[in-house]
Amino acid sequence: MEKMNITNQEHDAFVKSHPNGDLLQLTQWAETKKLTGWYSKRVAVGENGEIKGVAQLLFKKVPKLPFTLCYVSRGFVADYNDKAVLEALLQNTKQVAQQEKAYAIKIDPDVEVDKAGDAFGNLRQLGFVHKGFKEGLSKDYIQPRMTMITPIDKSDEELIKSFERRNRSKVRLALKRGTKVERAGRDQLKIFADLMRITGERDGFLTRDISYFENIYDALHPDGDAELFLVKLEPEPVLKEITAENQEVEAEIEKLKQKKQDKKNLNKIKDAEAKIARNQKLIAQIEELRSKHPDGVYLSGALLMFCGKKSYYLYGASSNDYRDFLPNHHMQFAMMRYAREKGATTYDFGGTDNDPDKDSEHYGLWAFKKTWGTYLSEKIGEFDYVLNKPLYYLIEQVKPRLTKAKIKASRKLKGKK
Repeated sequence: MEKMNITNQEHDAFVKSHPNGDLLQLTQWAETKKLTGWYSKRVAVGENGEIKGVAQLLFKKVPKLPFTLCYVSRGFVADYNDKAVLEALLQNTKQVAQQEKAYAIKIDPDVEVDKAGDAFGNLRQLGFVHKGFKEGLSKDYIQPRMTMITPIDKSDEELIKSFERRNRSKVRLALKRGTKVERAGRDQLKIFADLMRITGERDGFLTRDISYFENIYDALHPDGDAELFLVKLEPEPVLKEITAENQEVEAEIEKLKQKKQDKKNLNKIKDAEAKIARNQKLIAQIEELRSKHPDGVYLSGALLMFCGKKSYYLYGASSNDYRDFLPNHHMQFAMMRYAREKGATTYDFGGTDNDPDKDSEHYGLWAFKKTWGTYLSEKIGEFDYVLNKPLYYLIEQVKPRLTKAKIKASRKLKGKK
C-alpha cells in the first residue's frame, strides 16, 4: 500500500463512488469550513495505481496554544474491513497531523453499526480509542451519531406509501393545495436567509448570516452538489384550483341528494359540506394574500446537498404564515423526487436521538423525521487517535469537567438571587 498524489477531482470522484463516502469528505466542503477557522489537507493511498482510500483532514487551532485538532469528518473513505488500507491511511494522516502539531486525530466514520464488520477490531488494533455509544445528538460528538434516512429508489407512489399514514395524507393534500416548489438560484438566498431567521425566532435557535449560506452554495453548487429550493404560494392559480374543487364537491353533493337518504349517504353529504367550509376558509386567506401580495409569498426553503448516491436535507426554514397549505410537505416530497432523478438512492434528514422520551428537547425532531419512511442510521461513533497524551487529557477530560462545574455554580448563584 503506497501513498498517492491525486487531484481534487480524483478525490471527489472516489468519495462519491464509495459506500462510505460522505458530503463532508468532498474537497469543496472544506472550503465552506474556512469561515469558521478550519483549514484542510488531503491524503490518499492505493495499490498499483488504484485508489484504495482517501481522507480529508480538517485542522483547527487550539485557542491560546500552538497546537491543533485533526478532524477527519465522517472518517476515512475506505473499506473498514481492510486493515492494510486503514493502517496506510493512519500512517499518512499521522505524518501530516504531527507536522500541524495536532494533539489527536478524530474520526467518526459513515459506517453503520449493523454493517461494521471488522471496523471496531481493526481501529482498536491500530490504536484508536472509541468514544462510546451515546445518544445520536449527544454534545460529546461533533457530528450526530444517528441520522434518519429515507430510501428513495422507488416510484412516487411507493415513496408516498412508505410514509406514515397521517403524513401520507398530508403529502397528498399538500400536492393539491397549489403551492409551487422552485429550484432557486443564488440571488434568492436572501429569501432563504430571511425564512431561516423567522424559523430561528420561532423555534429558539441562533441562525446564520446569509454569507454562510452563500459560502456553501458557491462552493458546492458548481459541481451540482448543492441546490436551493423555495416554496411559493401564488394567489391566482390557487384560487382557481380551490374554486374548481368546490364546484366538483357541490356537484357531488347534488348527486348524493338524488340518492336514497340513508345514513351512509347523509354522512357523505356532511363530509362534503365540511370540505367546502374548509375550502372557503382557505379562499378567504388567499383573497387576503392577493390584496397584499398579488405575486405571492415564499413560505419555505431548504438546501439539498449531494454526494454520489446520497442526498442530504441540510437546512430547512419556514414562514409562520399560511401553514394550512402544507408547504414543507410539498417541498420535502419534491426534493426527494429531484434527488432520485439525480441518481440518489437515499435522502438523509440529519441528526436525531433514538426514540427519545416525550419530554426530551429532541422528541419533536424525532417525531417529524420518523414520519417520512425513514430508518435509523446508527453510526459506529467517534474514535480518537491520541498524539499528545497530556494535552489530550487536558482538553478532552479536564476542560469539560471545569465547564460543567462553572455552569453548575452559575445556576446555583442564579437560584440564590
